[in-house]
Amino acid sequence: LDPLLSLREIRARVLEVIDETADTKTFVLQPNAAWRGHRAGQHTLVEVEIDGVRVRRCYSISSAPGDALVSITVKRMPGGRVSTWLHEHVRAGHILRLGAPAGDFVLPATRPEKLLLLSGGSGITPLMSMLRGLSARDAIDDLVFVHHARSRADVIFGDELAERAACHAGLHLLLCLDDDASSPGGFDETRFAELVPDFAERSTFLCGPGPLMDRAQRLWENVGASDLLKRERFTPALRLVPPASSASAVQVHLTRSGRDVVAEGEGSLLERLERAGERPAHGCRIGICHSCKCFKQSGTVQNLVTGEVSSEPDQEIQLCISVPRSDLELGL
Repeated sequence: LDPLLSLREIRARVLEVIDETADTKTFVLQPNAAWRGHRAGQHTLVEVEIDGVRVRRCYSISSAPGDALVSITVKRMPGGRVSTWLHEHVRAGHILRLGAPAGDFVLPATRPEKLLLLSGGSGITPLMSMLRGLSARDAIDDLVFVHHARSRADVIFGDELAERAACHAGLHLLLCLDDDASSPGGFDETRFAELVPDFAERSTFLCGPGPLMDRAQRLWENVGASDLLKRERFTPALRLVPPASSASAVQVHLTRSGRDVVAEGEGSLLERLERAGERPAHGCRIGICHSCKCFKQSGTVQNLVTGEVSSEPDQEIQLCISVPRSDLELGL
């Protein structure tokens, strides 16, 4: 039987694996009929089995909307369990399970007259989907694309970016490279304002390493243009929430399985449950994909990002960005 056939799951056959840089690969996928298409900038959950355990990670889709084939572009992260496995084991012919495309880091229905795409490292992947989609519709009129990388060899999609800049008069490409004295890398507010003097007038989409995103956000705030800046994070937002309790261990009753576990140590509720031997569903681990949502039937948790404390029964929480503040009952 065709392994793509499924009434319930989105499955995709790997048709090609492309080496983009020394540590980044693009996986070109042929999805089954359960795939309903995506919007440029969205991500998908990729599920693989490693040592007998199914694990999921969230990856941005780098192909243009409407393409018959779907691409994800994965940078191998130091210590990254799934990215390393994909790089070392996945070849043409392999079957991957996908989640439905999700995320609101997308272009508005009405195309902005002036657009800025700002990225660093692997943060270029969702922006590349936007660029490819606009290019396919011949809808690039006034677009500035600024990308930061360590070197020219580390620029993901480098050749394609140059080709598209040559083909579209309305596309202005700026590469900021750490090893190029004439165009230094890193985000420098003064230099950036010189490169893109009208940045505060442009609808801007930003994705990249945390330090770059934090500095860019402050720049937009300082000029009163935050409403024009839209961001997508691949790393957790800075956790500013102080501990509300010094208790290091709590009792957690899992109502569906009927098990009782002790969640101890530091870290999120997801991390504590994993240390206790549980394997709750999860994906991004930073609060983006919502695949670790469950109902807290009783007890108190605190959201690591917002600081909000939840003590009401039957509230939905995300395990990866919640810490326990009392004994709990969870719908797991």
